Amino acid sequence: MATRGALSIDGFALVVSVLVAVPTDTNLPVNSTSGEQSIGVCYGMLGDNLPPPSEVVLMDVPKEDLQSLASDPSTASDWVQSNVVANWPSVTFRYIAVGNEVIPGDLARYVLPAMRNIRSALSSAGLQDQIKVSTAVSTGVLGSSYPPSAGAFSSAAKTYMSPILQFLASNAAPLFVNVYPYFTYADNPNEVSLSYALFTAPGVVVQDGQFGYRNLFDAIVDAVHAAIEVEGSHVAIVVSESGWPSAGGTAASVSNAKTYNQNLIKHVGGGTPRRSGRAIETYLYEMFDENQKASGIEQKFGMFHPNKQPVYPISFS
Repeated sequence: MATRGALSIDGFALVVSVLVAVPTDTNLPVNSTSGEQSIGVCYGMLGDNLPPPSEVVLMDVPKEDLQSLASDPSTASDWVQSNVVANWPSVTFRYIAVGNEVIPGDLARYVLPAMRNIRSALSSAGLQDQIKVSTAVSTGVLGSSYPPSAGAFSSAAKTYMSPILQFLASNAAPLFVNVYPYFTYADNPNEVSLSYALFTAPGVVVQDGQFGYRNLFDAIVDAVHAAIEVEGSHVAIVVSESGWPSAGGTAASVSNAKTYNQNLIKHVGGGTPRRSGRAIETYLYEMFDENQKASGIEQKFGMFHPNKQPVYPISFS
């Protein structure tokens, strides 16, 4: 992905790009171009003191529009024309994510029809080979996740995930997954070690058959891999969000946020035990702190303050 804007982080030029969300809670990734791995940063807009959108490429469709995109192909066509075609090729889009963490839930039934309509609209515009259509899910779609090889979708999510995976496979598109070891640790600090969550464990923490897990991130991602395989699919995963808060909650500190994100950047190029050697396209959550989110940790995932000064130093090189 490429655009005209760039941000300098620790001497590394981070080229701004976009993962479009339809609909979204305004978390939009920007992608680096290191060539060795695919790593990006989510740019959220729930703040009244953030840099203007003109300084960061941004596209957004309100969540309430998901039903209309699903039920009316012309609405999807209009959306693609206005938001994608009108900006192409000055902005090169790689993905369109239809729905962010709406499976399972009241809006889940609209996801696949909206994905189909959006892809049809892209096809009519001649962009079906350049832009992949998917959806972003949380690990809440899993009914079981421990050990990772036992990963399986919950019955509530399976209803929607099975046909979505078929759609993704038929179009060679990945599934977007939001992966947060922080919340797993914060919810179970007596059972999950901090070092396991921060990529700092000195050795294998969880042995799962032939696979040894030294960090929780890999265990979560591989649990989703296993769930996908249970459905008879081998759809790839893109980690659409992952991060650690710098304040506001259990183990939320500048030091831990820096440790997690820096180790994540170093780690994703090597894959997971279940997919060793296959780089994991991953987007760090997030670019800026957002002061209009719920108080506490939700406001403190940013790697930068709204004035564009770093919360902590980090290197993408």
